Amino acid sequence: MMNNEINPTTTLASLRGLKSVTQRTRAPWITVLVAFGFVLVACHEPRPLPEATPMSAASVKVERLALTKHRIEEEIVGTVYAKLRATLEAKVAGRIKVMPVRLGDHVKEGDLIARLEVEEIQARVRQAEALMSQAETDRQRYTALVAKGAATPQELEATETRHAVARASLSEARTMLAYAQVKAPFAGVVMHKMADVGDLATPGRPLVDLEDPASLRLEVAVPEALIGFLKVGMPIPATIGANMRLDAVVAEIAPAANPGTRTFLVKLDLPSAEGLRPGQFGRAMIPTRRSEILRIPGAAVVHRGQMEIVFVVVDGQAQLRLIKTGKVFGDSVEVVAGLEPEDIIVVEGAARLVDGQPVEVMQ
Repeated sequence: MMNNEINPTTTLASLRGLKSVTQRTRAPWITVLVAFGFVLVACHEPRPLPEATPMSAASVKVERLALTKHRIEEEIVGTVYAKLRATLEAKVAGRIKVMPVRLGDHVKEGDLIARLEVEEIQARVRQAEALMSQAETDRQRYTALVAKGAATPQELEATETRHAVARASLSEARTMLAYAQVKAPFAGVVMHKMADVGDLATPGRPLVDLEDPASLRLEVAVPEALIGFLKVGMPIPATIGANMRLDAVVAEIAPAANPGTRTFLVKLDLPSAEGLRPGQFGRAMIPTRRSEILRIPGAAVVHRGQMEIVFVVVDGQAQLRLIKTGKVFGDSVEVVAGLEPEDIIVVEGAARLVDGQPVEVMQ
């Protein structure tokens, strides 16, 4: 009968023999893998980068910065008005029968703006004319009677008094009738029209606004802290609209401040200019104190997105500087940060430069 029992000693020896065989089999493969790893490392060693091609020098024009004296100015906003302007209204009540003007019409002095229906006043004129005619007849008759001795001087005097009263009444009635015609007091332009034919005109109700656009002024409200810097006849730089720059002159200064705003009304005369019209927005620059600032040509500033850039030349290279600009003065601009006096900046050719690029200064 076969013995199926397993001998522990024999089994342990067999396992040890198997492990020894496995270790002998694995050893050559480990050697091969290590050698292959060294080959891969050798193959992937970093190669030296090719030397960068040097940038070519750019020809530029430069300017050495220096502080410049500048008077600090405070901006005050205002509105352009005509020097000569009026709101026309009727002096008597009546319905508008004729109104020949339209918005924007140019009128001459004495031109008809509106004519009113005033039947009552016309009746008063006719009555005054009749009384005047009767008074004149009585005066002539009593003058003849006194000359003949048929009437007393006192009766003639009373007649002359009635004649004078009748004449005054007629004059008043005719004046009231004349008020039924609203006429232009000066040459100008109809800026606003607030009534039309058929409307009832009454004293105090505006009919039209009339302005003379030939002579304009800028009216500003100046704070009390700045009013001391102004005097009549003083030239003041002004900007109308977006970019219309004019030389204004102080014409009038209110002697007292507005109690509500604590500001003084100042009127600045403006020179004639194409495109200048009443109602435009304007800014006056009031000079206050003097200061030293850095100013550079506007062409030296390169705009890249929201950044303002200037190139400074140092040791023959263009160095990029981020700057912050302030007020604009024609073709130049104030620099409030990013540059210092004695810096040499590129003023021509900056747009094509890059940081660190060599430059050649053109004379």
